[in-house]
Amino acid sequence: MNIPDTNNSRIVIIGGGFAGVNLAKSLANKNVQVVLVDKHNYHTFQPLLYQVSSSGLEPDSIAYPLRKIIKKHKNSFFRLAEVEQILPESNEIITSIGHLTYDYLVIATGTKTNYFGNKAIESNSMPMKSVPQALDIRSLILENFEKAAIANSEAEREAFLNFVIVGAGPTGVELAGAIAELKNNILPRDYHDLNPEDMHIHLLEGADRVLPPMSEHASKKAEMFLKRLGVKVSCNTIVKHYDGTTVTTNAGLAMESETLIWAAGVTGAPIHGLKPEAIMERVNRYNVNRFNQVDEYANIFAIGDIALMPTEAYPKGHPQVAQPAIQQGNLLGKNLLRLIDNKPLKPFVYKDKGSMATIGRNKAVVDLKHYKFGGFFAWFIWMFVHLMSLVGFRNRVIVLFNWTYNYINFDKAARLIIRPFKK
Repeated sequence: MNIPDTNNSRIVIIGGGFAGVNLAKSLANKNVQVVLVDKHNYHTFQPLLYQVSSSGLEPDSIAYPLRKIIKKHKNSFFRLAEVEQILPESNEIITSIGHLTYDYLVIATGTKTNYFGNKAIESNSMPMKSVPQALDIRSLILENFEKAAIANSEAEREAFLNFVIVGAGPTGVELAGAIAELKNNILPRDYHDLNPEDMHIHLLEGADRVLPPMSEHASKKAEMFLKRLGVKVSCNTIVKHYDGTTVTTNAGLAMESETLIWAAGVTGAPIHGLKPEAIMERVNRYNVNRFNQVDEYANIFAIGDIALMPTEAYPKGHPQVAQPAIQQGNLLGKNLLRLIDNKPLKPFVYKDKGSMATIGRNKAVVDLKHYKFGGFFAWFIWMFVHLMSLVGFRNRVIVLFNWTYNYINFDKAARLIIRPFKK
C-alpha cells in the first residue's frame, strides 16, 4: 500500500465517517503514524442525505474530501480501498489494494441498511445510506414525475405519484416532509399537466408513534406537522412484501407504488476476521469495553455506530447517531496516546446534547435534557446546528446559500436527473 516505514506506532483507522475523521483529527501531528482507509475518498454528512434525495442540495455540499481533512497532518496518510479481512494474529489487514500491518487498529465502519432478512424488499426498495443512493432516489422521484405526465391510465399515474417511506425515525420523517414540499411547492409550478392532489406520500412505522427514539411530545408535534403537509402517517404498520409495484403490510393494506424508500433500520457493518464472540450477532456491532477496546483484543478498537458499549444509562449501547461517534473518536485519540505512553486510559462517558428532527419549512422538533419544543425556533436551531457541524467552510457557505434561496423562493433548485436510474 506504499505506506512509509516508521519507528512510531502505526494506527490504522478503517472508515472516514464521524468517528474515524474525529479520531484522525485528534491524532494530527502527534508522534504516531495514522493511516485512514475508506472505500470512498470523501466524508459524508449523513444527516443531510435526505436533502440530496429531495433535490434541496447537491451532493458536493454535504461531502468533503478525506485527503483535504488530513492534508496538514504530516503524520497521516489516506488510502482509497475496501478492507476485506482482519488478521489479528499477525496485526494485519487485507484490503482491495494490498496488505498493511498495524500496531493499533480502529474499526469505524458504521452501519448499513437493515432489511431484516426480507429479500424482496432488499431487491426492490430504495435505501438511503450513501451519496450515490441519495442521487438514485432523486433521479427516481423526478423520473416518476415525468412518467406520470405521460401515463396512459389513472392507475398507472397513481403508482408513479405514490411514494411510500418505511420507517418514521428522523430519516423517514425528514424525507417525508421534504417530498411533501416537492408536492406542495414544485409540482404545481413545474408540472401543469399533473394534479398535485394525485400525489400521495405514505409514511409507515412499525411502532405506535413516529420518532420512537425521541420524546412523546416530539412525536405528537412531528405527526401534526407531517399531516399538515399532507403526509399520510400509519403507525403499527409493518411492510411484509414489496415486489417493485405493490406494497403489502401486516394490516392487509395494499397499495400500488413505483417507489418504496426503506428507512426502517440499520445494522452494523463488521469486517471478517475477528472471533465470533467479539460481535453481538443480532445487531452486528462489536462488543467493546468503556475504552472502546474490542472484547478479546488489546490493540483493536471500535468506535461509533459499529461499537456496542453497554452502560448503566445505555444498556443496549449508545444511540447510532453522530454525537457518540464524534465523542468516542475524540476520546480514543487521547487514549491511544496514553496507551503508547503507558498511562491509564479514561473511560468513555457519553454527553447527550439532545436530539432533533426537521419536518419541513419552519417545522422541527428538539429534545434537550430539560426542554422540549417544536416549531419555527426548533427549526432555526436545527439549521444552525447542522450548518455548523458540516465539514469545511465552503460547504457551510453553499448550504446556507441554498437554504436561503429555497426559503425565499419556495424552491428546490437541484432537481436534475444527472444520472438516470432504473430499478
